[in-house]
Formats: sequence, structure tokens, C-alpha cells
Amino acid sequence: MTTVPGTQNDVPTPPDNATDLRKAAASGEAPEQGSRTGVVLMILVLGALTYSLLQSMLAPALPVITKEVGTTTDTASWLLTAYLLVASVTTPVVSRLGDIHGKKKLFVVAIASLGLGSLICGLADSISLLIVGRAIQGIGAAVFPLSFGIVRDEFPPQRRAAAIGLTSAVMGIGGGIGSVLAGPIVDHLSYHWLFWIPMVVCVFTVVAAWMFIPESPNRVASARINWLGAALLGGGLACLLLAVSKGRTWGWGSGTTLGLFAGAVVLLALWVFAELKSSSPLVDMKVMRLRGVWTTNVAGLLIGYSMMAMMFLIPQLFQLPKTSGFGFGTSVTLSGMYMLPLAIAMLIAGPTAGALEARFGSKPSLIGGAALITGGSVLLIIVHGAIWEIGIGLFILGLGVGAAMAAMANVIVGAVSPDQTGIASGINTIARTVGMSFGSAISVVAITSHTASSGLPEENGFVLAFWIAAIAGLGAVLVGLLVPAARRASRQVQ
Repeated sequence: MTTVPGTQNDVPTPPDNATDLRKAAASGEAPEQGSRTGVVLMILVLGALTYSLLQSMLAPALPVITKEVGTTTDTASWLLTAYLLVASVTTPVVSRLGDIHGKKKLFVVAIASLGLGSLICGLADSISLLIVGRAIQGIGAAVFPLSFGIVRDEFPPQRRAAAIGLTSAVMGIGGGIGSVLAGPIVDHLSYHWLFWIPMVVCVFTVVAAWMFIPESPNRVASARINWLGAALLGGGLACLLLAVSKGRTWGWGSGTTLGLFAGAVVLLALWVFAELKSSSPLVDMKVMRLRGVWTTNVAGLLIGYSMMAMMFLIPQLFQLPKTSGFGFGTSVTLSGMYMLPLAIAMLIAGPTAGALEARFGSKPSLIGGAALITGGSVLLIIVHGAIWEIGIGLFILGLGVGAAMAAMANVIVGAVSPDQTGIASGINTIARTVGMSFGSAISVVAITSHTASSGLPEENGFVLAFWIAAIAGLGAVLVGLLVPAARRASRQVQ
């Protein structure tokens, strides 16, 4: 037995898969562990990629969907809002259910929700049915914390960091790829295929997960769900994200928006109080107070902001007509292609950061990633007059986001005991989601507050939005300095 220092109570962990391999070798059995974990990792990455694509592909297609279903831009924006709202509300509950009933079962449920929502959206020809399908898809956000828990349960210590790094980086990678794919799919097929293609992948992933992912050895069978805490957390997050998502439309100073912000503060405060008093809390506040957890959550909020701000701003900059004086006048499809440096850099940085973590720890990757995000944002403030200049900035940003995403997941997994992995990772996913919501909303405010007489955005608005993203990245660097350089459990296995 080994112990995991730096967790809440130095929790004993069972012998790892490396030990099992040594026993198998001694008994003459074929060591199949490496090939099995490779299959498991492929399934986890596929599930995470599907969720990320569904999160990002819709935004570039919103104008087309708005026209084809005969609705307004404000109503169509609920396709994004409903997805984020349900994701934020259900992620902690589904993650905790995974800790209790088994991560494999709930992983299948999460992917099946993505598939069911995609089926509904693929068949839908009205905005109301599309919103229902998108809301069901939001349940799939729990795929990330559940995947991290499965990796911790099933992978040998020397492979965990790289596996978690790759799976975590897929959130950004999928976002970049989704921006590229949306245009060609809508132009050459129809918006329905934005859902049919992921649905087929979901069916394959559900079958593969059920067949090849082992059931969780670490469970909290005696635990219960604190439904009061879940309701308060869900209500607070719903108020917060609704105010952020719709504040521009309703007016930031309107009674509705201010009331939602106030309601979020009250409900989240009540949630903390209820969790502290509960004998079976949804989120153990003692775990949330661990320095490795709260610092990573704050960093996740800030990095999520910077990532989504850039993924929103750069396509807008590409598609602005040349008459604006600084736009490039590209099509949706072409602007997506110009986002490729971001996706490629994330694909490089995620697994690389995970591999480096095993040797140097997560803290350097987190700080370095946040520093690259800051540097890329500052570069775009200084130069954004040519597509190749923006491409360099995007590549630097992608390296930063990929490294930081990989590091955050590893910090969380290394800071908590196995029975808390799901919920702790779920809260970090929520932090990133909230940050992403702020990133798109505040960037819209920045560019719409600086408009020319023609009605087009001015360059100053984009520069302001880039500055805010850079400040968020710098904030993540400073918070990263507070992350403890904890020794990983993998280094304790002899």
C-alpha cells in the first residue's frame, strides 16, 4: 500500500497497475495492461472531444440556424446559454454520482446524454426543440471529471500525468477544431449535420466504454447526494451564468440582471453554509480549502476567460469587412481555417505538458502556460494587421492553453483523495465554464462599446478586449505561483 501525501488525510491507495504488471510478469502472464489502458485513453479522449466539438461548432453556425428556423438572434443565443447552464448545474451532481456508483456507468450516461441531445437537435426544425436538445447535451460536461477519475483509478502512476494532460487539453483542442469544421459542414451539408456526426461518434463511444472501461475500484458506497446543496449550487450558477450570458441584451444595469447577480451571491453563500452543515456534502469544503484546489480553480476561471475571449474575438476580427479599416472580410469557413494554429498548438502542448509533469510537476506547466497566454494576448495587442501575425499569436496562445489545461487537471487529481477526484475535478470544470461565459460576454461588451458611425466595431474595442484577456492571463500566472509544488503519488511508488 502507498499513501498520497498532500491530500486531505494522506489517503491509502491500493497497489497500482505497475505493481499488477510486475506480479503478472513474475507469474508468467502476458502483461496486457499497457494495451488496455491505451484503449481506455482513446475512448476517454473521444468522449471529451465530442463534448468539446458540440460546445464550439454551434457558435459560427448561429446566423445560419437563426435564418433557417425563423427566429431572432437573441432567442438563438439560448442554444449556447442552455448548454452552459445545464453543464454547470449537473456536472457536480453527475461527478459525485460517479464517485458513489462507479465512474464507468456515469461516463456512459454522460456520453449517452450527448448522443440523445444530438439526436433531438438533428431532427429538430424549431428553435424550441433545438434548445431542449442542447440542454440535454449539457449533461455531457461531466465527461471531463469522470475521465480524470477513471485515469486515476486505472492507469499506472507513470502514465497518469500524460493521460490526464491529453484528456484535459482536448477541451481546448476540440474548441479549435470545432471552429474550423463548422463552416464547411454548414456550407456543404446543413446545420443538422453539426449534430448527426457527433451522434454517430457518441453511439460508438458508449458501446466501446461499456465493453472496455473497467468498473471503478474506488467508490464511496455509503455516501449520499446532498440534494439541497445541489439545488443551491445549481440555482446560484444558473443565476450567475444567465446574468452574464444575457446581460448585454437585457442591459447590465437592468433590474433583471442586477437581481440575478444578487441572487447568485445569496444562493452560493447559502450553498457553502449548507455544505458545511451537511453530514454528506456534495462538495467537501475541507477539500475546497486545500491550497492546491482553490488556487487551481481560480486559475481555471481566469484561463477559461482568456481562452474563450480569444476564440470569440479572432473569428470576429477575420470576418469583419475590410471597410472597417482593420478587418479581413473572410468567410465563416475561411476564418475557421485561420484558427488552425490555435488547435495545432493545443494538440502539441497538452500531451507534452502531461509528460513533463511527471518529471517537473504541474506547477511549472501551469505558470508557463498562463505566461504564454499572457504573451500571446499582448502580441495580438501590438500586431494584428496581417493574418500571419495573428497566426503567431494564436499559436503562442494555443501552447499556453494546452499546457495550462493539462496542468490544472493534474494538480486537482494530485491534491485530493481518490474518492474526491470526481467532484473536485467537476468543480474545476465549472470554474472553467464560468470563466468561458465571462470571456464571451465581456468581450462582446468591449467591442460593442466602441462602434463607428457605420455601426461596425472599432479597432479600439478589440484592443481593449485583448488587454482584458492579457490581464486575466497575468492573474493566472500570479495565482499559479501560489499552487503548492506537491509531490505526486507516482513518485512515491517504489
